[in-house]
Amino acid sequence: MEKTTTVHSTFSLERSFKATPERVFAAFADPASKSRWNYTSEASELLHHEADFRVGGGERVKMKFGAGTPIAGMTITLESVYEDIVPNQRMVWAYRMALDGKTFSTALATVELVKMSAGTDLLFTHQGAYFEGADGPEMRKGGWVELLERLEQFIVQSS
Repeated sequence: MEKTTTVHSTFSLERSFKATPERVFAAFADPASKSRWNYTSEASELLHHEADFRVGGGERVKMKFGAGTPIAGMTITLESVYEDIVPNQRMVWAYRMALDGKTFSTALATVELVKMSAGTDLLFTHQGAYFEGADGPEMRKGGWVELLERLEQFIVQSS
C-alpha cells in the first residue's frame, strides 16, 4: 500500500480597504469582477470560468500555467461550493484544487467584512487539507496574500 500524507493547516489574514463593505462584497460576488482580480495573472492563462454566486452554487475555474513557472504547461482546476453568504458581511466556500486532474488540496475559506469609519476590514480564514503533490500551507498563504493585494488594487482602480 502506498503511503499517503495529509497536512492540515489554518491561517488568517486581515486587510483594510478604503471602500464600503458593499463594494468589497461586489468584487467577490460579480463573476466578471472576481475573474479580473482573482483569476487573471501573467503566470497563467484563464481557460474557463463559470460562477453561480448563491448558497449551493459555486465556481469552476481552469487555468494553464505559462513559461517561467515551475509547472509550465500544466492545468490547474478549482471547483468550489458556496456554503454561506450574508450580503456585505460574510462568504464561506469549500473548494478543491487539482493539477492535471489530480486533486492536491481541499479547503474551507471564510471572508468576513466589517464596516469601519475609514472603510472595510476584511478577515480571511483558510482551513486546508493538503495531499501529495500539494503546494502546502505556506505557499497557499502566500498565494492568498497576493490575491488580497490584487483585490485591493482592483478596488482602487475601479472606484
